[in-house]
Amino acid sequence: MTSNLKVLQVIPKLGYGGAETGCYDIAHYLSENNCGSFIVTSGGELLKFVNKKKVKVIRLPVNSKNPILIFFNFLALVGIILFNNISIVHARSRAPAWSCFLATMITGRKFVTTFHGTYNFKNNFKKFYNSVMVRSSLIIAGSNFIFSHIKENYSKYLDNKKKLLVIFRGINVDYFDPTTKLESDEKKLLTKWEIEKDKKIILLPGRLTSWKGQELFIEAINLVNTELGYEAFYAIILGSDQGRDLYKKKLIRLTEQYRMMNQIKFIDSCKDMALAYKISDIVVSASIEPEAFGRVAVEAQSMEKPIIASNIGGSNETIIDDKTGFLFESGNSKALSQKILKLLSLDESSLKTIGIEGRKNIIQKFNVEKMCFSTYSEYKRILN
Repeated sequence: MTSNLKVLQVIPKLGYGGAETGCYDIAHYLSENNCGSFIVTSGGELLKFVNKKKVKVIRLPVNSKNPILIFFNFLALVGIILFNNISIVHARSRAPAWSCFLATMITGRKFVTTFHGTYNFKNNFKKFYNSVMVRSSLIIAGSNFIFSHIKENYSKYLDNKKKLLVIFRGINVDYFDPTTKLESDEKKLLTKWEIEKDKKIILLPGRLTSWKGQELFIEAINLVNTELGYEAFYAIILGSDQGRDLYKKKLIRLTEQYRMMNQIKFIDSCKDMALAYKISDIVVSASIEPEAFGRVAVEAQSMEKPIIASNIGGSNETIIDDKTGFLFESGNSKALSQKILKLLSLDESSLKTIGIEGRKNIIQKFNVEKMCFSTYSEYKRILN
């Protein structure tokens, strides 16, 4: 190894979310740049893809909010830091961040955090719990929206010794590339989902939870059908209910109420999200609460698909309205239906232009290489 930089990233679980994929990308980028790269996590599906020869993975119960386990993790992290001579500890969630904060105080190592969300708080205790994310030397916000949220709500924990900056989350534009998908694979996925490609497909990806706006989406589709007088497309609601059985049943009842059972399909998961975007004609992000970044909007643009998204949170920063996609008034099903109607009325040439501009936008601003380089550069700065 030609670099003395050794970074330990700590994340509750290494799944397929934005925080997790960011952790994964940074870990491998560091190893490719001759730095020591370590991940502490409780597990997760993404672990099987980690190159264990380049990235050292250590399993600890850092997904737990139990104070006893947080203290245990703190002691374990002290040992890991000292044994491996870690330079920087980068926490990506609140519970493990407390363990990291204490461990870096004891060992005198640099502490970095990434604020991946707005982290709701209803009382001062919860706000204090959240504040660990701004107790580091370097605080990374994933968007300007998150940057403003931190300044507005946690200013009393900030001082001149701490650096707060925005590093936009990046995606792998080589994976989310429409030219890499085979027509045979598209046909297989359509068959699996039991869809005939005789109509356009509108895709709403995201776990099934009320703030992601699935109800709003269903209501908007009903308004579009009423306006057109027929069902002009299929709608796919793609995402796991993660145990929210009642919410899924509510969505199914709403679909039945509007008599759209043949039009709307619920799909639990898709291992190849790029392929899911590829077979779609329009992608929707209908969140009724602000997205910290809004990965769906970025992935859709990278796949050259027109995106319609709520005009709150990160989507305002990732979409160029009326050029790479369309923003609608958050929480307004009528406004969403009008944007869907507008896209349905566009010819193929116009849709292709939107797609090309979208991919260009993502390559320029939200490429994973840019995110990794910016983060790596900041690591080196705080050490110097």
